[in-house]
Amino acid sequence: MTTKLTFDGEWRATVTNDPLRITPRFVNGSVELVHYGDVKERERFLADTFGSQDHLWDAPDVLRFDRASRELVGAEFHLPEESEAAKDTVRGFPLPAVRPGGLRADEVRDFRHERCTVLHRAPGDTVLTCLRDLDVLGEPLEARIGVAPDMALLVQHGAAVGWSLTDPARHLTTAYTDPEPAPPAPATRRLLTECLDLISESLVYDLLDAEPAALARLRAADEALRNQREDRHRAEALLQMIATYVEDYGNW
Repeated sequence: MTTKLTFDGEWRATVTNDPLRITPRFVNGSVELVHYGDVKERERFLADTFGSQDHLWDAPDVLRFDRASRELVGAEFHLPEESEAAKDTVRGFPLPAVRPGGLRADEVRDFRHERCTVLHRAPGDTVLTCLRDLDVLGEPLEARIGVAPDMALLVQHGAAVGWSLTDPARHLTTAYTDPEPAPPAPATRRLLTECLDLISESLVYDLLDAEPAALARLRAADEALRNQREDRHRAEALLQMIATYVEDYGNW
């Protein structure tokens, strides 16, 4: 059983029995495990904690720890900006069962944890799995540590090599807001899949090339989300996910 976990730069933490009791927020391509409700609260949170954090022109994954207890108190994980092609290889990659657990930093020291480069989407986007790189696929994972509900860190050779989010549609929300407690509507689930397709590397290239089919899909998704009456908050979250693409290519 994994008891020690290594992050980038040989930074280490101990696995505890206390996962975060924070509902993940799936916001515009990032998964946030936080309580803050606005920009000022986020700034105070970062000032009062230590660990990995983003800076101007640099956006690694964020893990923040309490300075007194050294316990994990928040995190933010990014979907890959340009996912490496691994669809066929990842399809049969087994995921261990989730073991709930928290993290306690071995020392009070900042570090930098690089974001993942490989994204695997389970059928129907029921689970999003992000891996550090394609090399992770060469050997089995040894553990999946559930640091929060539906959110787990992937472990290989004692190192954090990725993360997974179960039922991402349920966790869709807008910035600084917790997800709606009600289950997502079937239309929301379908449109999440369409939006993730639209921001995937292959379709982004089609949009850049002004491919008519890709432009039509983008406009159709935007229109469907704007006209969706049920589950409005999650529909707004998906509109934000594709907003830049609609602004840049929607009128072509």
